[in-house]
Amino acid sequence: MFTALLDTCVLWPSLQRDLLLSLAIEGVYRPMWSTAILDELEYHEAAKLVARGTDEAGAAERAHRLVETMRLTFDDAIVTGWERLDGSYGLPDPDDEHVVAAAELGGAGAIVTLNGKDFPGDRIPSDIDVLAPASFVHDQVSLRPEAATRAVLELASRTGRHGPELSPVQVVDVLESRYAMQEAAALLRHQLADPA
Repeated sequence: MFTALLDTCVLWPSLQRDLLLSLAIEGVYRPMWSTAILDELEYHEAAKLVARGTDEAGAAERAHRLVETMRLTFDDAIVTGWERLDGSYGLPDPDDEHVVAAAELGGAGAIVTLNGKDFPGDRIPSDIDVLAPASFVHDQVSLRPEAATRAVLELASRTGRHGPELSPVQVVDVLESRYAMQEAAALLRHQLADPA
């Protein structure tokens, strides 16, 4: 199964994270991350919730619960031992070294990130692609359209807990408008209209 390391920046936007993780639950690909990525996610998720009006204690608890749920749901996703490779790639931002180290050690075929410029091709192992989430999702939907459709249906069924309730088509609309997933959205709309 194809394995992709998910950078913090693609896990922070809620609906995008939910889609990426829903695709993984459907067996479309195997996600991975490091403890450093999960720590960053927990910190930034709590800050996001505070900025949206949640009290600090509640935000910290929700962010912690999110990360713990990810750990339990994907109990084989955490890459350990990456620290020995940290600092060996000469990336423009040394704070991104742990991402490549975890991807290489974990055998990832791709790093999914919004910060592609921070991962220049000549500094990344040749067997690892650096993909924007829109490209990655399009690839996965193209390869496994039925499973991707199930992921969207399941994701839509969970909306309304901390935001507005969305139909599957509305989920796809948001993926297209907010996350620039036009190609994946077109495929998903076709699948939702004609699942056979």
